[in-house]
Amino acid sequence: MADKLNLGPLKSVRVDALVVLKICKHASSSHPQIVTGQLLGMDVEGELQITNSFPFPSTEAPVSDEKDAASGAAAAPRAKANTYYQTEMVRCLREMNVDANSVGWYQSASLGNFLNTNFVENQFFYQSSLNERTVALVHDTARSTTGALSLRAFRLTPQFMAAHKEGKFTVESLQKHNLTYRDILTELPLTIHNSHLLTNLLHQLDNPAPAPLTSLSFSTPMPLAPNFDALDLSIDPFLEKNCDLLLEAIETHYSEVNNQQYYNRQLAREQAKITAWQAKRKSENQLRASAKQPLLPEDEWQRLFKLPQEPSRLETLLNSKQIEQYSKQIDAFTASVSAKMFAVNQGLPRTEE
Repeated sequence: MADKLNLGPLKSVRVDALVVLKICKHASSSHPQIVTGQLLGMDVEGELQITNSFPFPSTEAPVSDEKDAASGAAAAPRAKANTYYQTEMVRCLREMNVDANSVGWYQSASLGNFLNTNFVENQFFYQSSLNERTVALVHDTARSTTGALSLRAFRLTPQFMAAHKEGKFTVESLQKHNLTYRDILTELPLTIHNSHLLTNLLHQLDNPAPAPLTSLSFSTPMPLAPNFDALDLSIDPFLEKNCDLLLEAIETHYSEVNNQQYYNRQLAREQAKITAWQAKRKSENQLRASAKQPLLPEDEWQRLFKLPQEPSRLETLLNSKQIEQYSKQIDAFTASVSAKMFAVNQGLPRTEE
């Protein structure tokens, strides 16, 4: 039976509405701090069904250590201090006959800023140590405040998992695994599942008692009253912040490129020294051979010269993927604003006439 349930790759993720509400409440209550939590459920014929969740405990840190506190919260899923807490929570849920199978973890984010080393290390820990068929849910708190829920499911690709197991992200390793920044994560389609009782309730809320035709005011808001925010012509307030984040990511990428160029120059300089030393030693050995003297070792350069260590390309890959993420968000923001502007531009001449 277990083989039948876990057969084939993961195709989609189904999240219960109660789990979505728990994640949203946990993330919004601590915004802008990063929060993480555990996901529970089961895998049914390639569909990962998430039926429950619980948050990881957060440690109180002084204001001066904000960066350390954020880093600690992001690394909570693999922290040893939370192992006992997770074990006890799962044991209690199992005693209550609730799904207690670990199927991943979730993390909050702000404007898509979640691609970093902690995120990758957490997901690698889940896919390699706990359960290979796990996902990471990312809830964007800032984007969800505009009225559209932002919840996405990610997994690490097999190429990235193989490169991470080797522990090296050099140019040779990236070429060996055919790995680029587009091959770090794979996104799975996500759907939200409601129970039959909740679906019935939503249908009742969507069909309130009919109001008189003469009354056009919405002073008394209905449960699902029409939303006129979409008709607002102002530019999205998050567009400027996204542009700032994109510029910061580009500057980080430029710094990484400078580091790689510096390594290449150092390597070329050391290799030139080694080549000159080898040529000199070879000429000395020729002279000693003609004089019938013992030859000097030609591999002594390995002790005399030390080649610089190649920097890891992991940060460059993650930053490149983050730049792509920011670019897609800006494109989505400007698309809606441009459509409104074109619509208004077509309507203005008719109004003047």
